[in-house]
Amino acid sequence: MWRVLSDGPEKRIVPDGVMDLMWFQGRLVVAGPDTRTVTMRTHAREVTWGIRLAPGVAHALFGVPAHELTDRRVELSELVALPGNDGWSFEDFEDNAADALERVFIALWKQADPEHSVLRVAASLDRAAREGLSVRETAELHGLSERSLRRLSNRLFGYGPKTLMRIHRFQHALHLARAGLPLRDAAATAGYADQAHFNRESKRLTGRTPVALTRVA
Repeated sequence: MWRVLSDGPEKRIVPDGVMDLMWFQGRLVVAGPDTRTVTMRTHAREVTWGIRLAPGVAHALFGVPAHELTDRRVELSELVALPGNDGWSFEDFEDNAADALERVFIALWKQADPEHSVLRVAASLDRAAREGLSVRETAELHGLSERSLRRLSNRLFGYGPKTLMRIHRFQHALHLARAGLPLRDAAATAGYADQAHFNRESKRLTGRTPVALTRVA
């Protein structure tokens, strides 16, 4: 569960390799996987609540391939019939949005009854991407052809394993830089060839340099 308090007319969201279920501006919204920075129009002091969905969970709950949601924000009602009469109502969000959002998630989980074996595979693929494994290494680890791995990754994450790995590497380096580690060391620790490599990846994914991103943490 996360909470964001807006401090201006817009909020910039950089790719992070995950999907979220949010209560945003009075609506239940699914945030799809991003390949570039997304700018959300907000109001000062506006609060957004969200649940970060574990690998594979979005596909299981909403019943659509994750790549259909890439770089999109979609109202939950457009994807799935909202579970009704299951301990929540829209009025509940006025009193306790965090609790209401959690109850919606639980109702969706019960409604979908996800296949746990698929979620275990999704978690393993995500872990391989975070560890920086190549497409070939990941495919061999999971007994898949590289083509099958790409199809599965697109369905579960919204993009292929190479893109997923790059986004996780970028987020790791950015987290280290925001924690105070010099950019050169953050880049090396995350697995970049050098700081220039980190800079290029940051510009490709967000349109901004790591220096600029660390200033708005």
